[in-house]
Amino acid sequence: MSDQVTVVGLGYIGLPTAAALASRGVNVLGVDVDQRIVDLINKGEAPFVEPDLAVAVSGAVAMGRLRASTTHESSSAFVLAVPTPMRDGKPDLSYVDAAADAIAPHLQSGALVVLESTSPPGTTRALSARLALHRPDLRFPHDHPDDADVAVAHCPERVLPGRIMIEIVSNDRVIGGVSDRCAERARELYEVFTQGEVHLTDATTAETTKLVENAYRDVNIAFANELSLVSDHLEIDVHEVIGLANRHPRVNILNPGPGVGGHCIAVDPWFLVAAAPEQTPLIRAARQVNDRKPHYVVEEVVSRAERFKEPVIAVLGLAFKANVDDLRESPALAIAEELGRRGVGRLLVVEPHVDSLASPALQAADAKLVDVTTAIAEADIVVLLVDHESFRRVRRTSLRGKVVFDTRGLWR
Repeated sequence: MSDQVTVVGLGYIGLPTAAALASRGVNVLGVDVDQRIVDLINKGEAPFVEPDLAVAVSGAVAMGRLRASTTHESSSAFVLAVPTPMRDGKPDLSYVDAAADAIAPHLQSGALVVLESTSPPGTTRALSARLALHRPDLRFPHDHPDDADVAVAHCPERVLPGRIMIEIVSNDRVIGGVSDRCAERARELYEVFTQGEVHLTDATTAETTKLVENAYRDVNIAFANELSLVSDHLEIDVHEVIGLANRHPRVNILNPGPGVGGHCIAVDPWFLVAAAPEQTPLIRAARQVNDRKPHYVVEEVVSRAERFKEPVIAVLGLAFKANVDDLRESPALAIAEELGRRGVGRLLVVEPHVDSLASPALQAADAKLVDVTTAIAEADIVVLLVDHESFRRVRRTSLRGKVVFDTRGLWR
């Protein structure tokens, strides 16, 4: 069997994982369905912005430890880092199924399969069963926990965009095996590059742990976002309220924002709700609070825009969080698109981490991508949606006479 590791899916988790393994001397094959991504990586370039990733990819490719392809090969281990989105209120596991179908012909006795994608409880065990359907000549751990030919485990990612290359090495990892042997086998792989502690458990517990981590954060953000609505109603400053409340030694309220974005916090709690709908009223309510916040921001902007005959609106930020180019599930993008669809006024968009406006809704609204100085100078209304570092340097004097919506409390 080849001693290489195959990483399936070269996105925000797969590519950093591949680079981390390769930097420790492991031969890594990265597989992705997007030929553009494959070509960029083989040239030593990262297809998206993440601090330190480009250097890691360039070095790994130059050393001959990392290569990318659209086709699979036999490997000693397969790490699946493919999307698991929500579709029509339900987890969409079609990408996991497709990855399983693709790697199954290349499995050999002794291989390891690790699912890194955040998944509903039971997905890893179902992955083992699906692989078994393709390969009746091999034993899998859901049926043969003590003598399986192929090990199957779940190791959810736990990294923060903007710090992925640091945290992928330093953070503790939770590994859940379909059997104890599977967990031990997966630990051997992750200890190659993980400096944090590795915690072993069963696959369903590992899946649930990742969902609980993000549901916990979502509930706390929802509390802050709801406080912002209460404060607006009472005509007081929510940031002052939170700052004063946090002076209590046992209170630590988060800051509110325009919603919750990214592929994790905005999605993962729904996986728990789907798995236990009758037991999760609080988690469901928190998701609904955070999902409604972008609509509230839009209505506030629309209301203020009515005082202008031909309003110019500067939208500052499209990414789901500061200092990244990741627009997945971004409330900022959703707000900008809704303002465009509503035809509220002329839109000037500032997003320093993208080169063009790929959104059809923004294109249809004839929104323009401009720099922050131009946007503020021409705007009647300034809507700060993302606390990018470059926005902190905006001179307060440039905001005089403007209607300002600072949803991040950056300029207070």
